[in-house]
Amino acid sequence: MHLARWAILLSFFWVLLSGYLQPLLLACGVASVAIVVIVIKRMDQVDLEPISLNLGYKILRYLVWLAGQIILSATHVSKLVWGKSSGVSPALAKISIKNIPPKHHVLYANSITLTPGTLSVDLEGDQVTVHALQTASLKKLEEGSMEKKMSDIIGCSNGCDNEGESR
Repeated sequence: MHLARWAILLSFFWVLLSGYLQPLLLACGVASVAIVVIVIKRMDQVDLEPISLNLGYKILRYLVWLAGQIILSATHVSKLVWGKSSGVSPALAKISIKNIPPKHHVLYANSITLTPGTLSVDLEGDQVTVHALQTASLKKLEEGSMEKKMSDIIGCSNGCDNEGESR
């Protein structure tokens, strides 16, 4: 059943991105989706952990919040770039992500990278190394606002075990 959901999601994504409904492009889309579904099926057989689609309300809330953060950060970075160069203070720091379950570490690191002015450089254990255009951006990450928001959305606001389940 989860393979059918993947096929539907990938097909919708293909049509959304291509924007064309010509037979040749649709055939390429069907072939691409079929290959990806076959790879997903084989991966499920190898690691014995099917990848389920959890497209619930929580992920939508997170994506809306993240989009807002991207817009705010892009505006801030534009002001930095077009303004005085004295506002730019590049910095590199390790940020603790101990409250994020290991299976969500990559999502958190990618969320940092998506916000303009910050870049996840390395992800090791319970720390992500982040480069920022401004030291203030690192301080906001160290305060844990993004970590807290993500923890609330994935259901780990009171802490999670290593599997990502709420305690």
